Amino acid sequence: MENFALVIHGGAGTILKEDMTPELEQAYIEGLEEALNAGYAVLEAGGSAVNATKAAIVVLEDNILFNAGKGSVFTKKGVQEMDAAIMDGSNLEAGAVSGVRNVRNPIELATEVLRNSNHVFLSGKGATDFAIKQGIKLEPDEYFFSQFRYDQWKAIRDSDTYSLDHTHQRLEELMKDKKFGTVGAVACDAQGNIAAATSTGGMTNKKYGRIGDSPLIGAGTYANNNTCGISCTGHGEMFIRSVASYDVSCLMEYKGYSLQEAMHTVVHNKLLHLGGEGGMIGVDANADVAMVFNSAGMYRAYKKSDGTSEIAIYR
Repeated sequence: MENFALVIHGGAGTILKEDMTPELEQAYIEGLEEALNAGYAVLEAGGSAVNATKAAIVVLEDNILFNAGKGSVFTKKGVQEMDAAIMDGSNLEAGAVSGVRNVRNPIELATEVLRNSNHVFLSGKGATDFAIKQGIKLEPDEYFFSQFRYDQWKAIRDSDTYSLDHTHQRLEELMKDKKFGTVGAVACDAQGNIAAATSTGGMTNKKYGRIGDSPLIGAGTYANNNTCGISCTGHGEMFIRSVASYDVSCLMEYKGYSLQEAMHTVVHNKLLHLGGEGGMIGVDANADVAMVFNSAGMYRAYKKSDGTSEIAIYR
């Protein structure tokens, strides 16, 4: 049996220890640990990287602390619109959804797109229609309500501000937990296959059906057995413009960079040059892992078959 590994993230941003209560910190750690264990159990049983990443993300989507699934942020219209993507590095097949509402676990819908749609990317009502056809679990609006997210939105809903604008004074006063809320997972299974998956509720107060990098293959999510699996979190526009996750793969494939070198180059050089804040997690075919970010913190964890593991929040 080959080595295997799972890495997850729960978002990045201005995450400072002084802004965190011990209770909230513990809740985040427990949430990450539960998701890590769920995904790792799939790998340990000989399961696929695709199923492992999906299992980990389902747990994060069901946790109200993270901006995906249940805890998704409010749009300008006061509703939740969610995005997700998953990619199989063994054959470069992928499934993605954007602007979906009332879908309990968008990552499950993205996986159905990958396996059963003959398409890569479905959006809005069409994606919801496909979810119903595939028997994906739906929930009423109330299921997705979070008082914390509602208070975030209420403070800026009458302005043109998004919650990613860290310079906005009213928002700074309101948000003790200022972060780019996206969840992601990457895995290398015992067969040497790689997968990557990402899910998000997007930006607080987003307008015009805005879509970030998370569901875009090559921007926020990418997997290729020959190189790596990457899931990103951060200011999505910059990750889209730099084709961030695919760029890591390209640096490994064409320049011979290691996973760590490639991720460092993209996060600390290319993204910073565009003013992009955030981070990414990665795994390669040797089950080497990396977690790189240029923000103050990133909710992150990994577990490997060699017995090593880590759960961390701050820089």
